Amino acid sequence: MKKIIKYITLITLIAFTLLTLFLSSSIIFNWFGIRAKEGNYVLFVVWANLISSFLYLFSIYGIIKLKKWSIKPLLAAILILILALIGLFIHINLGGLYETKTIGALFFRITTTAIFTFSAYLITIKWNK
Repeated sequence: MKKIIKYITLITLIAFTLLTLFLSSSIIFNWFGIRAKEGNYVLFVVWANLISSFLYLFSIYGIIKLKKWSIKPLLAAILILILALIGLFIHINLGGLYETKTIGALFFRITTTAIFTFSAYLITIKWNK
């Protein structure tokens, strides 16, 4: 059961990371015309997502190698995403343009990253004593 959870976590985290890396970098660098399709995106939120995707990559490596530090990049990603959410609310209150889906997407990303963090904790610390 432990190996199944490890592989499900890794496969899901890898897919989530690749999707995040592709979408956020596509908006920042305007690859494939995705920037125009995103409407009123908030650039610092997109940057927070891109930085988080690199932190996810470090964590994937740590989980594969069963390193206890693998939860630290995920915790850092959660912190960055929470700061982005706070910044988004400030941006909204100041009358900045945004897409409503961004709020839900940030909550989803924070929750998903927290689940990955808990799974990484189980895999690398709790079960790897």
